Amino acid sequence: MGRRTVEAMSARSASASVWSALRREAAFLARDRSAWAWWLVVLFLSVLAVSAGLNEVYRQKATIAHLVEADRAERMAVLKTRKEWSAVYHSFHLTYDPPSEFAFAALGRRDDAAWKHRVRMLALEGQIHERDAGHPVLALVGRFDFAFFAAFVLPLVLIVLLHGLRAGERVAGRHDLLVATAAGDSGRLWRLRAGLRATVVFSAAVLPLVVAAGLSGTAAPTLLAACALLFAYVLFWTLVCAVLAAWQQTAEVILAALVALWILLGVVVPAAGRIAIDRAVPMPSGADIVMTQREAVNAGWDLPKANTMAAFVERHPQWAAYTAVERPFEWKWYFAFQQVGDQKAQALAEAYTDGRIERDRLAGWLALIAPPVLLERALQVLARTDVRASLAYEARVRDFHASLREFYYPKLFRDDRLEPAALEGLPEFSPRAAGR
Repeated sequence: MGRRTVEAMSARSASASVWSALRREAAFLARDRSAWAWWLVVLFLSVLAVSAGLNEVYRQKATIAHLVEADRAERMAVLKTRKEWSAVYHSFHLTYDPPSEFAFAALGRRDDAAWKHRVRMLALEGQIHERDAGHPVLALVGRFDFAFFAAFVLPLVLIVLLHGLRAGERVAGRHDLLVATAAGDSGRLWRLRAGLRATVVFSAAVLPLVVAAGLSGTAAPTLLAACALLFAYVLFWTLVCAVLAAWQQTAEVILAALVALWILLGVVVPAAGRIAIDRAVPMPSGADIVMTQREAVNAGWDLPKANTMAAFVERHPQWAAYTAVERPFEWKWYFAFQQVGDQKAQALAEAYTDGRIERDRLAGWLALIAPPVLLERALQVLARTDVRASLAYEARVRDFHASLREFYYPKLFRDDRLEPAALEGLPEFSPRAAGR
């Protein structure tokens, strides 16, 4: 019999042995009621998480749709009933950041950062940093979405299912017999057991995610990337549990060690890192920006008009020939000191933006030693609910507000009449497409 024939027979024998062991372990696992109970818990919590996310996304989309319709109707009514520049003063313009199709899985900063503003052609910074007050409890603990469930709940389930793989068999008196019947490869037995349990946990967690992604129209690459991230995360915790399960200790000691590790990676490291990052990167608050801008605007009423117009012309020299203010009140002077208010707050606003970018960058490095945070951040990037997405929306609001000023300033400083025909071409806010 040739060497190749022997090798082929050996390979077939090994393959048959693996399949036999796999069928045996699967049958054994199918009779484990406690494992079934935990899998049902995972399935239920996953359904709950994606359902909560879908409901929140649907609520946000419905709110946006309602506001878009109401905003246009209100602005048209104001422009018809108010006179000239008074109409501009009272006209609001809706800006909004529509949720992506995958936002249901990781709501991220949409819980604590504004995703809609109604802005006027007044000082902008105060309008950006004033927002609807959120629920204080949600602001403290965050919302239960799929990202939170996957990052923090799944490891606990894996720990419960896998910590006693060997210790439980030792207590039952079956450990040595199982090792003896493993044909010299006892490691394969424990790998099969851990792998089967983890595979079912992964399947129970990812199935509702796939269904919800289909309902929301999530792009296939985004869904595949999310599934790959979840698989890698489950694999990481499976390996950690399998390594500690081999420890020659009781199941209680192993369980305590794994829970302590989960607390360290999921709670202690992120909390300590957050405190360290906040101290390392000081920055002004949104309230500081609002107060600075408001004080500058309020002071504009009492300052000599020539001072206000001079500060305005520093940024808009093209209107230097039109800055004479001859009456007690003129709209160009009023809108000029609104602009100057933004100029006074600009340094703080830029420092606030730069600080958030730097803190987010450092938090990304910190996440490399805190896998639960790393998974959450990765899912938020896929869902476009991370810090960068929030900052991008703010930038779009600023660009839109700048386009309003560019549209009105020529009419304002040349003292044009605001006839309906003069308002043709009024800028409209263009949000990022939800699918992009």
